[in-house]
This record gives sequence, structure tokens and C-alpha cells, in this order.
Amino acid sequence: MGKIKVGIVGTGGISNLHMTGYKNLDNVEVYAACDTNKERAEAFSKKYGIPYVFSDYNEMLKLDELDAISVCTWNNGHAPVSIAALKAGKHVLCEKPLSMNTKEALEIKSAAKESGKILMVGFVRRFGQNTDILKEFVDKGYFGDIYYAKTGCIRRCGNPGGWFSDKKRSGGGPLIDLGVHMIDLVRFLIGKPKAISVYGAAFDNIGPRGHIKALNRYKPMDYDEFCNVEDLSTAMIRFDNGAVLHVETSFSQNIKDDFLFLDLYGTKSGAMMEPKLEIYSELEGYLVDITPRYSSEADVFTDNFKREIAHFIDCIQGKAECLNPVEDGVEIMKILDAIYESAAFAR
Repeated sequence: MGKIKVGIVGTGGISNLHMTGYKNLDNVEVYAACDTNKERAEAFSKKYGIPYVFSDYNEMLKLDELDAISVCTWNNGHAPVSIAALKAGKHVLCEKPLSMNTKEALEIKSAAKESGKILMVGFVRRFGQNTDILKEFVDKGYFGDIYYAKTGCIRRCGNPGGWFSDKKRSGGGPLIDLGVHMIDLVRFLIGKPKAISVYGAAFDNIGPRGHIKALNRYKPMDYDEFCNVEDLSTAMIRFDNGAVLHVETSFSQNIKDDFLFLDLYGTKSGAMMEPKLEIYSELEGYLVDITPRYSSEADVFTDNFKREIAHFIDCIQGKAECLNPVEDGVEIMKILDAIYESAAFAR
């Protein structure tokens, strides 16, 4: 089999991480790039030596020799691009969230089933080494029954602005951008239970904080300060196995420092996965703290993308079963929709 030929739709920030993953593989050629901003697509293609450039993804998908695409667009492009690619007979790696809502997610699922092609959701945190280690301990029963979890990604002044804070393009704020990762990660670790109820709340009292000085912060291409998404969201999710998850996410919140956390509570042991991996248990009548030691790359986030991209290519070649199938993306969209619905009802 020759090289897998890949196209990238959307040449903004996240596409560079996809490129790092593809460039790391000898059996892949990034063959085409597409962006509604043709000049941006041309600059991206020149940077990485990509032969074909498009401003219309439908035209790009006419390339018969194209095997797969990465969908790196704004969230509102995930469904139409993924569905068109699947109908064109291409495998798809779609960035998270899978779509803007459950309706779109189900349409993608249907298109994937009809095409027989792979639709892999970009839940990149599943490919972290700390995830691998903790998942192994969970699967081997070291935690007993995991009945409660807490997770979140909280920023003091981290609203990216631009499309991230425009609901028509993003679908929401920190919940759909950051919470999607953390909710999926907990659900993945504890065996993918289905949510049966949620309570959610959201607040928009602070805004993008574009006036703050002397602070390095991520800004997407085409940045502006328009904002109609939440600053903060919080939710309690109950699963069909009896477990409960509390999640909190924010773009703007009056706290001291940004904070990422994930804690699991089981009948035999508990664990903290973020900000570092530790396991809490008992041994011979003593309370013990266990810290697994492992080597990791200096740039953990980039390494996660390399592992994700490598897995996607392995799936295409029949060497692996997809770790992030479309069904998982659908389940997360159901949860996100329910949280936003609950938050709107409570206001």
C-alpha cells in the first residue's frame, strides 16, 4: 500500500498540530489544504510543502486519490465538512466537539454508517500517557467501583475571542470548548457509561477581558472581542451506572491562577490525574499515596496529537480499532446539549 493521502480543511491554529502528527509518519502525505481564506491556505501549503490548495472543500473532495481528511474548521463546519467527506468516500478525523448539537452529530453518525468509512473524533486527551496509565489501573479493578468524579478546566483570563466566543460559529463557550475534553476523559476512564440526567448552570457576567494588559494569551486568527458565550459553566451529571460527575469550566473567572483538575473516587482507591498523576489507597492497614513514574515528552500536548494522528492512520490501514468512534462524539453532544438546556431553563 502506498502513502495515505490526507487533506486538511481549516488552516487555523489547530491544523498545525495535525500537521506535526502527519509529518511524523513516513507512510502519510498531506496532499491538499483548504480554507475559506485562500491566502491563508496558500501560506499554510507553502509552509508545509502541500501540493494542492483549495478555498472550497467540495472541490478538494473531488480528488479521487485523497484517502482521508482532518476537519480543523470552526465548530459550525464540523458537520457539513465531515458529512461531505464521508459521502465522498474519505475517512475523517474531526476535531472536537463532533458538531454544534446532537442533531448534527446523529447526521454525521448516519453518514459514517452509510459510507463504511472511519469517523474518528478528536478527543486528543485520550492519547495522553497519564490517561493510558490511569485507564490500566481502572480496568484492572484497582479502584473498585468509581462512584464520583470531579473535573474542570478553569481560566482566569482566557477567553480566546474571535470564533471561540461567537455562538453561531462555536456553539457555546468554555463548556463546549474545554468541558468537552474533560467530560469525555472521565467517561472514557470509567467505562463509557451513558448520562441519564444533568443539572447545569452558566454565567456571562465578565466577558472577554480584552482590556487586560501585559498578559500573553492565545488568540485565534481573525481575532475580535465580540462575545455572546458563557464565561463559566458548571454541571452535575449522573450516569446509568450510578456514578456522578461534577464539571466546571471557565474562560473568565476571578481566581488566582488557571487550573486543570481531574479526580476519581472509588470504593478501593481514588486518584488525581491532573495536575499530576497520583493514586490514593490503603495497604496493610496504612493509608498510602502512589505516584506512577513514567517518561514523557517535553511538549506533552504535541505528543498527544502525534499519538492521535498515528492511531488514525493505523485505523485506516486496518491495524487498530478506532479508539474514538463517532458514537462517543454523539454521547458527548447529548450531554453538552442537556447542560446548556438545563442552564437556560434555570436562568
